[in-house]
Amino acid sequence: MGQLGQRERVTLSTGVTVPVTQQGDPSGPALVLIHAWAEATGSFDRLVPRFPRWLRIVAFDLRGHGGASRPPDGYRLMDFAADVVAVLDHLRIDRATLVGSSSGGYIAQQVARVHPTRVAGLVLVGSPHSMRVRPPFADEVERLRDPVDADWVRASLSWFPLYARVPEWYLRDRVQDGLNTPALVWRKTLQGFLEAEPPTLRQRLPGPALVVWGAHDRVLSRASQEALVRSIEDSSLLVYEDTGHLVLWEQPVRVANDATRFVETMVATS
Repeated sequence: MGQLGQRERVTLSTGVTVPVTQQGDPSGPALVLIHAWAEATGSFDRLVPRFPRWLRIVAFDLRGHGGASRPPDGYRLMDFAADVVAVLDHLRIDRATLVGSSSGGYIAQQVARVHPTRVAGLVLVGSPHSMRVRPPFADEVERLRDPVDADWVRASLSWFPLYARVPEWYLRDRVQDGLNTPALVWRKTLQGFLEAEPPTLRQRLPGPALVVWGAHDRVLSRASQEALVRSIEDSSLLVYEDTGHLVLWEQPVRVANDATRFVETMVATS
């Protein structure tokens, strides 16, 4: 991730090796950025420069994605959540605010469910309340085989229409993320998310949480986001008008500003 400062490859206690990058004050409040399915930490390149230097920003490539190792199995929701906790352990971070984009927010919810004492807060950006409903593009993903075709990846962007201008270089980089993701990882990660029990199914998650949703999201309904808010203590819904599902792609400045204010409020009331 070019916008972050320190970068190292770390073999986690879960057995996978991931690139971990950091920026900001090592003693400041920690924000751990969790990217979406078939993306990588480069998806935060327009977000990270907007954070103040007093925050400690951490990002890493999820297993199977970007520069992380690619085990043949282990793509369940609980596996991704275990890696997040293993990153916190490696960096000796007791508690962090988790900022999850799309399915990255689903992973963040699972961490809060299983390891609530490690989560200071949640910023869920275009994140699902449940992934039990099979999406219309699932059949395409199941048929996917290596080598992943660039035209197919570019066409897959149409699953999530954009309503704000996104730079061409950023879109090219996200296509490259998709090409760098093996077909097996595309398939098994989606399967793992669809088969997982939603993190909020049996209990409310501890807050605080900020749920950010694009008003033109064709994947997640407003009702589902309101249900997500009800499923997390001390949480609120922030609606971005003229924005689709890919909130991070379309509104990185707003996301950074709102996430920073969220952390400032937590610090002021702690």
